Amino acid sequence: MKRQNPSNKEKPIVALIYDFDGTLSPGNMQEYAFIQAIGTNKEEFWAENNQLAEAQDADPVLTYMFMMMRKAMGKGVSLKRESFQKFGASVPLFKGVEHWFDRIDAYAESRGIIIEHYINSSGLKEMIEGTVIAGKFKQIYACSYMYSVDGVAQWPAVAVNFTTKTQFLFRINKGVESMKEIHKVNEFVKESDRRVPFSRMIYFGDGETDIPCMKLVKQQGGHSIAIHHSKSNVKDITQKLIKDERVNFVCKADYSEGKEIDQVVKTILDKIKADYEFNNLMLSHKEKALTNAPDAD
Repeated sequence: MKRQNPSNKEKPIVALIYDFDGTLSPGNMQEYAFIQAIGTNKEEFWAENNQLAEAQDADPVLTYMFMMMRKAMGKGVSLKRESFQKFGASVPLFKGVEHWFDRIDAYAESRGIIIEHYINSSGLKEMIEGTVIAGKFKQIYACSYMYSVDGVAQWPAVAVNFTTKTQFLFRINKGVESMKEIHKVNEFVKESDRRVPFSRMIYFGDGETDIPCMKLVKQQGGHSIAIHHSKSNVKDITQKLIKDERVNFVCKADYSEGKEIDQVVKTILDKIKADYEFNNLMLSHKEKALTNAPDAD
């Protein structure tokens, strides 16, 4: 009986997981049209947020969500999802980002790989949904609001800080996408049965809030890329990450074809495919030895 050729097995799924602010976009998403609409500037907004978090001993992510609601109401700015999405449409992206996803998808397809893109951000999901790249992601894991029957934001539904970000890696790993499935994400799943092994993850982050995720992915055999924006202080932080072995690579935030990040990711994809085929080859020889099956020839 002829054995199945390992090359005929399903294509490997590779997850590319991105922080948003500072990774795909410069600055914080609140600092553009939303800040203008509420009549303040980014320095004042974040200073007030830090003061509130300190005074209340609160999570700064929850306080920024509270402040966005309070200041919007105070200025008569709509709190509907569509309004947040409209603000998101004004958020700029780093060079090359808009065409990055289709280009990497095409490269992966030529190598027999399936790519899935994810956002893992402490920013606001509703604003990310308004960007031109929103449709490129399988899932957007980010902060979000609960809405009334009239579609008005009333209360935080999800708050994502730098430590809770790691849970979404396990959701991707196990194929548990819904936030409602809080128990399923903690259930034991054999490594061989996990939908996207950590070794097939590439994590993109820009700084300290991404350290737990970048370190976890790297420790589990995946690849982490620290993004810098050509500012000396930011570059120093990302360089320290690689010196401390928390990331594999440090790249400038230019996603254009042929640039460093483009070359690095394509090389990683080549390695993942080679590892996948190598492991399949070893498995086929092990199975043949265990079953004493004759050679296909």
